[in-house]
Amino acid sequence: MIAIQDFKSLTVTAIRDGLLSGRFTAVELADLALSLAESEGKEINCYITLCHDKARSQAADVDKKVESGAEPGILAGVPIAIKDNISYTGYLTSCASHILDGYVPPYDATVVTRLIDAGAVIIGKTNMDEFAMGSSNENSYYGPVKNPCNITCAPGGTSGGSAAAVAAGLVPVALGSDTGGSVRQPAAFCGTLGHKPTYGAVSRYGLVAFGSSLDQIGPLAHSADDLAALYQVIAAYDSHDSTSVETDQSNLRAGLFESAPMKIGVPKECFSQGVDDEIISAIKTLQEELTEAGHTFVDVSLPLLDAGVACYYIVATAEASSNLARYDGVRYGLRKTEGGDLISMYQQTRGEGFGPEVKRRILLGTYVLSAGYYDAYYLKGMKVREAIRQDLERVFNKVDLILTPTTPTPAFCLGDKIDDPLAMYLEDIFTVFANLAGIPGVSVPIGAVKSGLPIGAQFLAKHFDDRLLMNISAQIERMRS
Repeated sequence: MIAIQDFKSLTVTAIRDGLLSGRFTAVELADLALSLAESEGKEINCYITLCHDKARSQAADVDKKVESGAEPGILAGVPIAIKDNISYTGYLTSCASHILDGYVPPYDATVVTRLIDAGAVIIGKTNMDEFAMGSSNENSYYGPVKNPCNITCAPGGTSGGSAAAVAAGLVPVALGSDTGGSVRQPAAFCGTLGHKPTYGAVSRYGLVAFGSSLDQIGPLAHSADDLAALYQVIAAYDSHDSTSVETDQSNLRAGLFESAPMKIGVPKECFSQGVDDEIISAIKTLQEELTEAGHTFVDVSLPLLDAGVACYYIVATAEASSNLARYDGVRYGLRKTEGGDLISMYQQTRGEGFGPEVKRRILLGTYVLSAGYYDAYYLKGMKVREAIRQDLERVFNKVDLILTPTTPTPAFCLGDKIDDPLAMYLEDIFTVFANLAGIPGVSVPIGAVKSGLPIGAQFLAKHFDDRLLMNISAQIERMRS
């Protein structure tokens, strides 16, 4: 039986090699991952649901393939956690909301099907901000997730449970979703890699919608190769998703650590007042290391950076208002019928079912879409979104990648910003651009501040240049290993 510390250091490749060599079995790994989820996972509250029966069944299927000499898949035996807004038959999919009490989806998300086909073993559904709305994972009906690097601190949101599970070594890889930075921000706070793919590269079929034009499922991992392996599995065209795009990622891991020198843009607006001094210093050190490795840095400008958060919180809340109208107590989830009539059922179900942050965003989204305010807010927000896209296109005509901090600060203490929505929203200032423009981004761990909390650097690339993000992540990993 493999030791816990050895398990926590396993990579995707090491797991596959260990299975094929007979060092351990997939069932042994699944049992160990489930045991860790029951113990350490409960301490940091990173899981909502554990999938004992299916996990053991999937692991047993992998072992049978290995024994018979059949191809077990790229992710053979790899324990994985998935965010609780990704549909998985047989298990609660709650989006960390009271309003989805008891909801078990009748179908698997496309990414789930692809994971299982690749040999992965799904250990559990991870905690998150309710309906993927938040930046600290404190907006969950099931309580906040604790950052495994410092349990008094937030793990970031909204994929905090997935990031915490990877950071704590409970699983080697996990899936989150990113609507405005919800994979990259918790990756930075917890010290893991986090990738937000190009919009359309990964199917959203089975992902519970928050902002349909912004949402994207993305992987979290400790190593660039693991990140690339998971992305290679989930990135594929899907006829169930009208926004899905054909993309060939079959050779993504080949030559991962090798890349021609790249030109990297550094927006001057990203290093102004409000960004932690230690983060700025770490970014500058990273620039020096990459320059020595042959890459070139140039100063660029993103003049609409300050408008990004305002634009995002108009577009995202408008789409949330529309998407969340379906939760009314009629078809699934929570239903409150004390009033005796339909309107009372709507009011009580939604009033009790949604948490404060979700209500805030529904109200804001309904307001910006309402008669008399649509032109002043939503239409103007969409115009700013297009201007942001054009700004990025102009910069990418000059450079291969853009480098920014992932977040303006390291992880903050739980409770510090929960009553200050504006301060919380500003944590997304560097990440929302990727979602508004549909481009890919990755957060790469680049050390820690004096307090010991991890920090991350964000790289952005052109549409479908996700490979470059994997390349730069791998190079940084190798330079610092």
